[in-house]
Amino acid sequence: MGDTAQASGSSSTPPLWRLGFRPFFLGGAGFAVLAVALWASAYLGLVPVFAPRGGWLAWHMHEMPFGFVSAVIAGFLLTAVQAWTGSPGLRGRPLAALFALWLAVRVGWLWPGLPWPVLVALELAFLPAVAVRLGWQLVRVRQWRNYPLVALLLLLTLVDALTLRALAAGDFELLRRAVWAALWLIGTVIAVVGGRVIPFFTERGLHLPAPIAPRRWLEVLAHGSLPLLAMLALLGVGLTPDMRLAPLLLLLGVGHTLRLARWFRRGVLRVPLLWSLHLAYAWLVVALLAFAAWHLGLPVPGSAPLHVFTIGTVGGLILAMMARVILGHTGRPLQAPAVMPVAFGAIVLAAAVRAGPAAVAPRLAVALAATLWCLGFGLFLWRYAPMLIRPRVDGGGG
Repeated sequence: MGDTAQASGSSSTPPLWRLGFRPFFLGGAGFAVLAVALWASAYLGLVPVFAPRGGWLAWHMHEMPFGFVSAVIAGFLLTAVQAWTGSPGLRGRPLAALFALWLAVRVGWLWPGLPWPVLVALELAFLPAVAVRLGWQLVRVRQWRNYPLVALLLLLTLVDALTLRALAAGDFELLRRAVWAALWLIGTVIAVVGGRVIPFFTERGLHLPAPIAPRRWLEVLAHGSLPLLAMLALLGVGLTPDMRLAPLLLLLGVGHTLRLARWFRRGVLRVPLLWSLHLAYAWLVVALLAFAAWHLGLPVPGSAPLHVFTIGTVGGLILAMMARVILGHTGRPLQAPAVMPVAFGAIVLAAAVRAGPAAVAPRLAVALAATLWCLGFGLFLWRYAPMLIRPRVDGGGG
């Protein structure tokens, strides 16, 4: 995903609707704070009577991947496809309508007055709409390389449909299977997109003479095994300790370690916009190895690797990626605001706290982790929200 300014939008289009990253990064980050604050408050008994559809736990399980993460994925892809294809990205009223669809669904989960069939229809329209727009731009230039990302969006939609079926039937086991499958599919998106942006941003940030070329066998291992874990989750395999999965998870952990090691350069540690990306990806390695240990029957709580992945990898990489992408696409120098290392560190600590003391002091762990998460994304909103609602500083489009 490049940093060059392209003509996407005009002076008559409000800045917020000139490119996909603007509304969806803003909405995704805002929802990240709201959703975690609400969930933690409910878990601690601070929300008296009100409850969303399906109850707080089901809402939390659904809305973090399909509300928060889906918004950021949409914003990234709708922006990146412009650079990939050389054609203008979605903007103006169509972009505003797509964002309104996403926002309406988030409200619908919290507002019981919206009829269930309407909520289902709106929920299952969002990701396909993103996929159609993405696929349309890719087909026009016959860019086959990025078609798997369209497929991943459609697979996420199918898994989302299963979560809705589970909620309608009160089938918590099916809900767990579908959510775990969604998380592994999100891990696949991270493996694919991370394998592009982390070495690319490292090259740009450290002024390296040549890009870090991928190794095909390593890429196939990193990309191909995570969808397999998603399929197994749908079948109910891996939701409880199963020694048969340990070798695959160990192999994946080693593969992603090698991948990260190839991207790393010593200068990374001096640049917050880089070490935050590398550290978030390192959490993926930790999560995979911790899952392997759990499946081997070692004394690792099942929630520990889950939250290492969801908070450390997914949350950390999203925060780091948004912080870098926004600077490049608003024409600013690629230097993080001074407060951002604190924000990155807060997400790192949130993952450690939620995974560590949770087994012995769950209420304290949830409270501290939620506070740190909200601090990290809150600091991001404080410094980046003004950039998202204002024109590019260099006068370019987007």
